[in-house]
Amino acid sequence: MTTADRHHVGTDSRGGADTRDRLLRSTAAILAEKGYGQTRLQDIAALAGVRSPAIYYHFSSRDELVADTLCVGQRKLRQRVQSAIRATPGPWPDQLAAAVTAHLGVQLEMADFARAVSRNAGHGPPAARDRIQAESDAYHDVWRALLQRGRESGDISEDLDLSVARMLVIGALNWAVEWWTPDNPVDELAATAITLVTAALAG
Repeated sequence: MTTADRHHVGTDSRGGADTRDRLLRSTAAILAEKGYGQTRLQDIAALAGVRSPAIYYHFSSRDELVADTLCVGQRKLRQRVQSAIRATPGPWPDQLAAAVTAHLGVQLEMADFARAVSRNAGHGPPAARDRIQAESDAYHDVWRALLQRGRESGDISEDLDLSVARMLVIGALNWAVEWWTPDNPVDELAATAITLVTAALAG
């Protein structure tokens, strides 16, 4: 069975898609807890509730499964934030608020994926590292464009280095997954983050 055949089986039916999703989520949980070196297909299959051979109907190898797992969260993060910005025509501070809220929402919703990337981005197979870097670059491009529009609208201080500001903002938002707990309201977290980020960028 070719890789194309495997993906066809994995996504052509609801049952196949559900199994593939469980495998990705199970892989993310194990990667987040144990790291790439200690992530075994047997453990992934057990957590997903399938037999180990079933994995090969969806992924050609362990490395492909790891790569897909580490990329899916990054891709969904970019897509969600892009959609939030596009749905907010302006003014610019509202677009920033939408981006911050969307980022936090995805990070907390997909916490295992976020932790998996944080722990394994530099330790997985080379193909996975290249794909993750490409996804990361695409996401940073979204923020580059957003911050540049903020500079042009006058909402961001001329004294700020936009590259440094971008790294600090994204880094701070990413870190929330390490300490946030479900008993803390997400809307309050987002509101506080928006206030801090907006004030910092305004200088």
